[in-house]
Amino acid sequence: MPVVWPTALDLMTQRPVTLSPDAPISRALGLMREKGFHEVPVLRRHRLVGMVTFESIARRSSRSLSTKVEHLLVLPPLITPTTLFPELAEQLSATGLRAAPVVGRKGELLGIVSRTDLVRALPDVAPLISRTMPAVESIASSATEAVPEDELVRHLFGRLRQLEEHPLPVVDRRGRLVGAVGIADLGKVLWRPVVGGKRDARATHSALEVRVGSIMHSPPVTIPAGSSCLDAARRMVEAKVSSVFVAENGRPTGVVGQADLLNLVIGRARRRPAKARVEDVYVEIIGLRGSGDPALFTEIDDVVARGLRRVARYVAPTLLSLHFVPHATHRTNDLTVEARLHTDQGIFYASHTGWNLLAGVAGLLEELEGQTRRVRETRTKHRPRTAALSGADERLISEPDLERRIRAATGNGEEEE
Repeated sequence: MPVVWPTALDLMTQRPVTLSPDAPISRALGLMREKGFHEVPVLRRHRLVGMVTFESIARRSSRSLSTKVEHLLVLPPLITPTTLFPELAEQLSATGLRAAPVVGRKGELLGIVSRTDLVRALPDVAPLISRTMPAVESIASSATEAVPEDELVRHLFGRLRQLEEHPLPVVDRRGRLVGAVGIADLGKVLWRPVVGGKRDARATHSALEVRVGSIMHSPPVTIPAGSSCLDAARRMVEAKVSSVFVAENGRPTGVVGQADLLNLVIGRARRRPAKARVEDVYVEIIGLRGSGDPALFTEIDDVVARGLRRVARYVAPTLLSLHFVPHATHRTNDLTVEARLHTDQGIFYASHTGWNLLAGVAGLLEELEGQTRRVRETRTKHRPRTAALSGADERLISEPDLERRIRAATGNGEEEE
């Protein structure tokens, strides 16, 4: 029986809030803060021309609030009413958007579908991909990069890429989780009232000198370790947040975002091909958006492709997620690369820290290859043994006297009189 996935038409929100191309940034920010949006579609004569996002505005914080949104447009993926759930998840994950417009045949805007819409539908979709859902620890990102509550807001600009993916945990002096800070919280102090057509530089400077604890949202939304991914999805929908922290003894150990849940769906929705091919693997790169080196992604793709070809000798990979986390220090250029590989034999993890990005990616793929090879060797090693035992069992059944002689020879039976 074919799997019946929900479509964009089933999940989308109709009659979304929109903007015109000549609307000022101040209008876009006002809508985003009021409605809790991160993206707003922009229409010209009822036709979609793009989207303005919170991230695109944050990256150009030096622009005047009177700047027209048409100068900050982002091209969204093409989503139609018949686009299925797995493809919706892939499109949002690939573009890094939290929401995308649904358009008709003439380019007219029909609605908007968001990560929240997909996560809300996850309990209904889960039976289509698996009988059981794993614990949150299997998909959570590390929460080691916590922000002290007394740190100055201006230091958050070095972590802008991290804030685009999910909020960062805020901890007190004892390391206990007291709140969370995201890019929307940072937006509270990024823009000041316009005076004479120019930004008030002194007001901006003083605003960035406030403590993180004064802009964070508190209390943070948490979930106990060992909880199911479905529990995390329900918690996000209930609390109306995009991420939850995995906490133990009041301290953050991981963070699970909507994108992590959607990647789980992508990995499990992809069926194992008759022969594993690198072309069938979905690769997600997080934390490098906005990189100034266009050739960097090409080089990463080459390293990943070579590594996945080796991995495919032992398992059938379906999804590879690479998360780049720059260290919050000015002394070195170190960063940590975390990898999560979904395969037909489970999920594999690896991590590397250093200054050489490409060497780190290559090292991760070598580690993943080693892990998958050991799994394959373990299966191969036990397969003949299992067959031999099965054959022995059959012989014991057909020859009752054989069991007595074997037990006597090994000392496990009763001594013959």
